[in-house]
Amino acid sequence: MNDQLSVSSDADLLRAHVEGDPDAFGELFARHRDRLWAVALRTMGNREDAADGLQDGMIAAFRRAGSFRGEAAVTTWLHRIVVNACLDRIRAAKVRRAEPLPDDLEDRGGRGSLVTQDGTHDPGDLSVAAERRRRVLSALESLPPAQRAALVLVDMEGYPVHEVAAMLGCAEGTVKSRCFRGRARLHELLSDLDPTAVTPDDGNQADDRPVPTDDQPRGPPPAG
Repeated sequence: MNDQLSVSSDADLLRAHVEGDPDAFGELFARHRDRLWAVALRTMGNREDAADGLQDGMIAAFRRAGSFRGEAAVTTWLHRIVVNACLDRIRAAKVRRAEPLPDDLEDRGGRGSLVTQDGTHDPGDLSVAAERRRRVLSALESLPPAQRAALVLVDMEGYPVHEVAAMLGCAEGTVKSRCFRGRARLHELLSDLDPTAVTPDDGNQADDRPVPTDDQPRGPPPAG
């Protein structure tokens, strides 16, 4: 991959991909892979489905790059496609399953750090935190997909409401309403937990999974 690509803007990389540069899309994906993977993982609830959703989204983005008109940031466009792909898979499954906690959701020393002063982890605290994350993610999985996606993007990934509205293809008021209803439901399900634990401070680590080359692009999720 040449040095020129590494300093190019996202929009330039997407344009280069459309014009036939074989390395441009790979560079673009590498830049945003971690956050796209985190969104897919939290939306789907388990690693296998998240990997499929991310792959679906990247295939769609690869194929539909020529339709990008620059009305939003490239990263917003990528997130919208990935979230749509994940929601498509959730709707297609029509069954919510209880899955084990993904093994890459780790506390990295930020809010709620369990690292002791000597740099070690307290086993008791780790056990409590793991159970708390399991409860939170299980509750999150019980939400309707549209509410789940809004909460993942706003509360977990920290995107502003207007940007999430662009990602989900709906009005800002719809995003706020979905978040409000989702938070209320989580509060109801998790009222026995510390309020600061309702949104898990998970890691955003990504798996370096290959993107397949044959699938169909996904459409936008329905409003509501």
